[in-house]
Amino acid sequence: MKKILLFTVYCLLLSACAPKGPATLTVMTHDSFAISEDVVTAFEQANNVDVVFLQSGDAGTMLNKAILAKDAPLADVMYGVDNTFLSRALEADIYDAYQSPALSDVPAEFVLDSSYHALPVDYGDVCINYDKKYFAENDLAVPASFEDLAKPEYKGLLVTEDPATSSPGLAFMLATRAYFGDGFLDYWQSLKDNGVVVVDGWETAYYTDFSASSGQGPQPMVVSYASSPAAEVFFASEPPADAPTASIVADGMCFRQIEFVGILKNGQNRALAEKFVDFMLGKQYQEDMPLNMFVYPVNQMAQLPDVFTQYAQVANQPADISYADIAANRDAWIEAWAGVMK
Repeated sequence: MKKILLFTVYCLLLSACAPKGPATLTVMTHDSFAISEDVVTAFEQANNVDVVFLQSGDAGTMLNKAILAKDAPLADVMYGVDNTFLSRALEADIYDAYQSPALSDVPAEFVLDSSYHALPVDYGDVCINYDKKYFAENDLAVPASFEDLAKPEYKGLLVTEDPATSSPGLAFMLATRAYFGDGFLDYWQSLKDNGVVVVDGWETAYYTDFSASSGQGPQPMVVSYASSPAAEVFFASEPPADAPTASIVADGMCFRQIEFVGILKNGQNRALAEKFVDFMLGKQYQEDMPLNMFVYPVNQMAQLPDVFTQYAQVANQPADISYADIAANRDAWIEAWAGVMK
């Protein structure tokens, strides 16, 4: 009896016999990240963990923070680096390699990093969205090519984002680079001469300048996503009979963004980090993404919601430009673009 009592006291003093509370897993994301509460709760309960999401600005800003904190990482996992920044993340050597078994359900076209340091999670096409009502009321044909956008009838009708500060802006610029090659700067000069409007970020472009979203903006065309029409329907206070917007998905006019997740080096929770990566590539999370972030799942087993299949669009032939080419030239192209546009 005495031995039992002493052991009990020992356990209480050292908390050696107390049940362990949940661990903490920190996931670094860009500011556009969103997840349903019940989905993250299911992961937490299954793994006895509290997940903390550390929103860290846009993808470029987030990556800069991760690189600066490489030796003492701010998180265990980082989600949201896309193919415009992938090479920079890999060159900075911030990820540990992990070949998730969930990749068996992901088509090879999305697996850009064969070393498995960054694994694909979702994709979406950056395209020009247009206000259907404006074009119908003005009896104006929707542009069918990049060249059309520089024609006088479309003067001042397009708003885009600065590629130095906005990921869709960068994606659109890269699409023009893929299409026109070395002549892309001449093309941007023609857009400038035709009154293209350039703003810092997507929110300003879409919610302030775009006529279909605010109802008051001066531009009926905006660089956004091919899934934006589905978002317009989903978030409408009264479901419309049809989407008020559509996307121009002509060959070469869209840039396919792929977003990645990776386990940060020197993190404290490698086993849980692997489980979270598996979770992000798994069917439950992949089916949760479309109506939270309006992107497409890479897991081919995931089912899309009806509003997506009805109103979101996918480019048949997005811009053909490799992430290695982007890596080698991105900064120089942005600087050259700024020299023309600013």
